Amino acid sequence: MAYTLGTGPDSGPTMGPQNCVTRVELSVCCGNLLDRDVASKSDPFLVLFHEVDSNWVEIGRTETAVNNLNPVFGVKFKVDYHFEEVQKLKFALFDEDKGSSQLYEHDFLGEYICTLGVIVSNKKLHRSLTLANGKPAGKGTITITALELSDNRVITLTLHGRKLDKKDFFGKSDPYLEFHKQGDDEKWMLVHRTEVIKNTLDPVWKPFTVPLISLCDGDVDRSIKVLCYDYDNDGSHDFIGEFQTTVTKMSEAQNSLEVGIDFTASNGNPREPSSLHYINPLGSNEYLSAILAVGQIIQDYDTDKMFPALGFGAQLPPDWKVSHEFAINFDPTNPFCQGVEGIAQAYSACLPHIRFYGPTNFSPIITHVARFATQALQQETAAQYFTLLIITDGVISDMDETRHAIVQAAKLPMSIIIIGVGNADFVAMEFLDGDSSVLRSYTGEEAVRDIVQFVPFRDFRNAPKETLAKSVLAELPQQVTQYFKQRNLSPSNTALE
Repeated sequence: MAYTLGTGPDSGPTMGPQNCVTRVELSVCCGNLLDRDVASKSDPFLVLFHEVDSNWVEIGRTETAVNNLNPVFGVKFKVDYHFEEVQKLKFALFDEDKGSSQLYEHDFLGEYICTLGVIVSNKKLHRSLTLANGKPAGKGTITITALELSDNRVITLTLHGRKLDKKDFFGKSDPYLEFHKQGDDEKWMLVHRTEVIKNTLDPVWKPFTVPLISLCDGDVDRSIKVLCYDYDNDGSHDFIGEFQTTVTKMSEAQNSLEVGIDFTASNGNPREPSSLHYINPLGSNEYLSAILAVGQIIQDYDTDKMFPALGFGAQLPPDWKVSHEFAINFDPTNPFCQGVEGIAQAYSACLPHIRFYGPTNFSPIITHVARFATQALQQETAAQYFTLLIITDGVISDMDETRHAIVQAAKLPMSIIIIGVGNADFVAMEFLDGDSSVLRSYTGEEAVRDIVQFVPFRDFRNAPKETLAKSVLAELPQQVTQYFKQRNLSPSNTALE
C-alpha cells in the first residue's frame, strides 16, 4: 500500500520554467519506541502530516505493528518534491487502541518534524523522536528513507504458496510475504508486504504491482529476498521460509495459456435448453460460466493475456469436415482472443455456425500445444511454459492416445487443467489426473511428473471465487516451479515450496 501526496501523474520528474518537481517515495522504520501497554508492548502505527496554511493535514497512515517497539512499516508514502518550496512534514507515532476511533484517543509515542528537502538531500535520515513538549520520547528513533521515482517501469507479480509448513496448533498457517531489496551497504530493506491469507498451507496472494525503482533500485540483477511468515495476533510471527531471486530471473519465463473447448454431440443440441452449450437468449450456459469463472482465475498465468482458443469435435463450414483443433474465431492464422472476455465473445459467436459431432478426442489438442512447448525447449533465451485449459463434458474416445500424449507432454514445459462441466461420470478425467497413481502410456512408459489437474465445475458452480481458485490452482504452481527448478530457472509466477 502506498499513500500519495500531490496531483501529478506518477511518471517521474517534471521540469518546467517555473516548476521543478520529482516524485519521491518515503519508507519509515522506528526503534526503541515507548512502551505504553501494561501486559504487552506497544502496537505502533505512524501518521504522516504536511503543513498547509500553518495547519497539519494528514496524508496517510501505515499499518499497525502489533506488539513491536521496533517496527518496519510496509506502507510507503509517495510525495511530490518541489525543489524550490519549503514542504514541512510531521511523522507522528501512536500506540493503537482498538476501541478508539479518533486519533487523539490513541497513546502518543513521539514525533519528528522536518522538511521534505532535508529528507531528500540526506536520502536516509536517522533522528530521535520527541514528545509534544520537545523532550525526548525515551530512546525512540525514526529512520526515513527517500527514493526518487525517476524510473517509471513497474513489475506485476502473482505468487502462490504450496505445502507450506503448519505453524498453528489449532489450525494451519496464516501466511504472508515480505519482499526485501539489498542496498549498497549489503543490508536488506523491506519493499513490500502482502496481505495475510488465513488458515491455509496453499495460499494464493493477490497480484500486485510495484515500481522497479522500489523493488530493486531499477537494477534488474540486484538481489531480492522473499520471506514467508505465519501471522500471529500477538506479533510473534513464525518464520516459514525464504528464497532469493532477481527481476531478471523472475522475467525469464514467459507463460502462455491455451484454451480447448469440447464441441462434441455428447454435450447436447445447443438449441435445446438441456444442452451444456445451450444458445441461451439470456446469454449464459454451463460452458460459458466455466470459461468466465476459471479463465479469470488462471489468466494471470498468461504473460500477454492473448489466448489461443481452440475447439474440437465439431463439423465446420463450408465443407462440414470434423476438426479436433479449430480456432473458435475461425481465423487459423490468428486464433488469439483478447483476454477472457475475448474468449467468451468468440465462443458465443461460433456456436450457431458449427455442428456438434465427434468423436471426443483429447490427444490432437494436447499434441498441438506440445508442439509449441517442444519449440520452446530449443530457444536459448527466455524460457516458456504452456498451460492448456480443456473444458469438456468428460466423455473421451481416445483414452490410449491421450494417455500417451500426456506422458510425452510431461517432459515438456507444459501443464493441463481439465474442467468437467455437467453431471457426467468423470472417472476417466480423474484417472488422467494421476493423483492416485502414476499415469502410464499404453507402451508402459511412466509420466516423469504429474501435469494434469481435474476440477468438476459442478462442485464449485456456486462457490466463492477463492474456493474455485484454490482447487484450480492446487497443483499448477508446483508443476511450474518443479519444471523450472530442474533447469535452474525461476518462473515469473513464483510458487513457494
